[in-house]
Amino acid sequence: MTFHSMWAELLPIGRSSASGGYRRYAWTGADSECREWFKEQAEARGLVYEVDRNGNQWAWLGDTAAGDAVVTGSHLDSVPDGGAFDGPLGVVSSFAALDELRRRDAHFTKPLAIVNFGDEEGARFGLACVGSRLASGQLGIEQAHLLTDGDGVTLPRAMEAAGYDPDAIGPDPERLARIGAFVELHVEQGRALDLSGDRVGVASAIWPHGRWRFDFRGEANHAGTTRLVDRRDPMLSYAETVLAARREAELAGAVATFGKISVEPNGVNAIPSLVRGWLDSRAEDQATLDAVVGGIEKAAREYADAHDIALDVVRESFTPVVEFDHALRDELTRILGKDTDLKVPVLGTGAGHDAGILSGHIPTAMLFVRNPTGVSHSPAEFAAEDDCLAGGLALADVLEGLACT
Repeated sequence: MTFHSMWAELLPIGRSSASGGYRRYAWTGADSECREWFKEQAEARGLVYEVDRNGNQWAWLGDTAAGDAVVTGSHLDSVPDGGAFDGPLGVVSSFAALDELRRRDAHFTKPLAIVNFGDEEGARFGLACVGSRLASGQLGIEQAHLLTDGDGVTLPRAMEAAGYDPDAIGPDPERLARIGAFVELHVEQGRALDLSGDRVGVASAIWPHGRWRFDFRGEANHAGTTRLVDRRDPMLSYAETVLAARREAELAGAVATFGKISVEPNGVNAIPSLVRGWLDSRAEDQATLDAVVGGIEKAAREYADAHDIALDVVRESFTPVVEFDHALRDELTRILGKDTDLKVPVLGTGAGHDAGILSGHIPTAMLFVRNPTGVSHSPAEFAAEDDCLAGGLALADVLEGLACT
């Protein structure tokens, strides 16, 4: 199958007719359709298909137990109303790269695997990279069993409803020990390549990033009869904190976003008793991130005290800076720069990935494909087909250099 035909098959799955974006949440019907598509692609190529204890899908070429395998792939789930490319581009490109290597009659000296990691975006249970975190032991079994979606459904119940065994989840060191290198191709979530005029780049590092929950607790009351001076309205403190986050991020050259909010009792004519907001913040280094989040929390507490509001701040997830394996990164740039005078761009990113989660256990690297708009996590996310094909060929070159030498 061609890249175009595979892409066309995936395109309608989980797409909202209202927004044009994707709602491929973990262990839902749309997710199951994507997983079935992956299985069909593996079987059509004669690959050994497996699902590991954490629900991650694998398609193997060669001896699955030989060790020193070269693995590529990404994820197929999405954020709410996300774009088509974030994740799926890496999976489709992996199958396309294998097809290209077979056309070249490449001789594999190492096993090759393509993987679809489950629940990378964390859209349903609020924690990103669940599949790779479980496999690497970064997410404990007890903590995983406590993950709950907005409807009160726990991760184990969701997995069981989708036909998987939640009692089997947990660290998978034996599988990781068989992997010699993991290379993830991903659409760039920024405009660095567009500005430099390059179609493909190599990742240097992932910025440290995390998610913090801010709970502002006030007093519910009637919106029409309660005097302004008598109110304990947590929405005011929350709103001021949102503005403080923007100021702190601008001053530090970082990013900080309150992108999710929950309000109780959530009535138009009711003063809220609770406003819960989730902060996502990222910076180039740890010290800067600490300063930004610390500044936001300090401002939030000052605003809360001024309005007689109670405030709790909880760090729900955190990923330190990830420096991709230097030797593997340099090998990718050597392979892609071979027989050309062009310098392969190397760039950092503020977005988290499964490759970052796995980097502490196996050598990992990433390829980025140009995104002319720089937009991601949105229906407007885009990559031209020519650039996607160039990315697939670059991935084929890399896999040939790593697995066929």
